[in-house]
Amino acid sequence: MHAYRTHTCGELRKSHVGETVKLSGWLHRRRDHGGVMFIDLRDHYGLTQIVFNPGSPGFGTVERLRAESVITLEGKVVARDESLVNPNLATGEIEIVAGE
Repeated sequence: MHAYRTHTCGELRKSHVGETVKLSGWLHRRRDHGGVMFIDLRDHYGLTQIVFNPGSPGFGTVERLRAESVITLEGKVVARDESLVNPNLATGEIEIVAGE
């Protein structure tokens, strides 16, 4: 097992739903949707969307990070709602709810 990740940002699929994973990469983009923070985490293999809910560990930290900041996080893989699936991304059917 790798010290900084269990999977790459481009490999997670719907079959991984329910798993707790550890990812590392660059903060590609951050979006604040009324308190819920979304980031796109990028590594050499792809992009994965991460969700930070208010009060979750790391929420305050991710608010202060800039694009291209390097981070490692743990979270749970969840399926995106059908209306939110991104067909342009290989990982577009899932997202990670951030834990640590």
